[in-house]
Amino acid sequence: MNRKGVVLPWVLGACLAGCGDTAHLEVIDGTGPAPQLPPPASSLIPTVNIAPATGWAQGGKPIAAKGTQVMPFATGLDHPRWLYVLPNGDVLVAETNAPPKPEDGKGIRGWAMGMAMKRAGAAVPSPNRITLLRDADHDGVAEIRSTFIEGLNSPFGMVLVGKDFYVADTDQLLRFHYESGAMQIREQGHKVVDLPGGPLNHHWTKNVIANPAGNKLYVTVGSNSNVGENGMDQEQGRAAIWEVDPASGQHRIYASGLRNPNGLAWEPHSGALWTAVNERDEIGSDLVPDYITSVRDGGFYGWPYSYYGQHVDERVTPQNPQKVAQALVPDYAVGPHTASLGLMFTEQGALPAPFQHGAIIGQHGSWNRKPHSGYKVIFVPFDDSGKPTGKPVDLLTGFLDEQGNAKGRPVGVASDQHGAVLVADDVGNVVWRVSKAR
Repeated sequence: MNRKGVVLPWVLGACLAGCGDTAHLEVIDGTGPAPQLPPPASSLIPTVNIAPATGWAQGGKPIAAKGTQVMPFATGLDHPRWLYVLPNGDVLVAETNAPPKPEDGKGIRGWAMGMAMKRAGAAVPSPNRITLLRDADHDGVAEIRSTFIEGLNSPFGMVLVGKDFYVADTDQLLRFHYESGAMQIREQGHKVVDLPGGPLNHHWTKNVIANPAGNKLYVTVGSNSNVGENGMDQEQGRAAIWEVDPASGQHRIYASGLRNPNGLAWEPHSGALWTAVNERDEIGSDLVPDYITSVRDGGFYGWPYSYYGQHVDERVTPQNPQKVAQALVPDYAVGPHTASLGLMFTEQGALPAPFQHGAIIGQHGSWNRKPHSGYKVIFVPFDDSGKPTGKPVDLLTGFLDEQGNAKGRPVGVASDQHGAVLVADDVGNVVWRVSKAR
């Protein structure tokens, strides 16, 4: 740091090798319906602990839980992040990454974040396409591949309603006409509604899911900052889940105060909408746990004013005690800084016990915790009332090597026609398939 208090680039470079505080709690302590929430840790330099992206060695693969096996469903992809399975069994994968967002990369902080993302394998140009994978002979490997839609703008979420196929680009929700079995869509998409984007666009991913009736769509929109430091005028419509009428494009805020929601899924027993949310950074390796939660219509979940219910974040100015008083407590924490993104529910028979009724979560992995957290796919058991019960169980591990390098980073998860779990790995450039062991 120089005399004016500006952090010099060489200091930041050193930080990319690992600086800031070290966790005092285990990841499991920040997990479950009542996670431990120690006092915030303040430091001159926030914790930065990058797992450099290396990819998989020839023949390498993750470690599957007992009773299951993992094999590559498709390899040689270009930054695969999100998955959707069509009714005929075709698997769609969004090959995508962040769009240009020049306002988000300004200043020393922006430079440091850019360097961190590059080291973590998250700075490659976005392929901006959706690829179709077909396992025609049902052997668990996709032998047919086709560019399904190209020329998109950082696509992420996908959903089919009848013959209407919706894609959530980073700045708009698009609709395409789809015929069963189609290998490619060449027509231009029809804009349903604009989504918050622009030159800042801090959390750029937008996911989409349809309600069972197909007459409403739900779209995730992450915040434009960590804790509102860019001004709340930059957060209009953000940190929220939108409810969209696909016929008219009319929309409303369905739930808010969700810093960066990504995964969306309907819990099969209760019928409730659930989401996976990435919580805030820079108050220590032990805070704040990411979480999965049922989503209440009109519910407010705290961001940026408070976390995990009514724990006030003193960094936010101005404070808003009225909003804090409204903050709902999430249902289930999944560990601090795990970057839990993918979310799906599995039912009995698809996988062996104990993976038969609950949520499967793709944890992309930390860049700001010492030691690392995430870098795995976990299972959270649910009871018959549709609520999580018990501790999480690892389904897929081994994404980090002994030196702390990232061989892969799991993101989206989906169930194929046979009940196997597909996992998008955006560093390994693989879609993995987890099934019952033979």
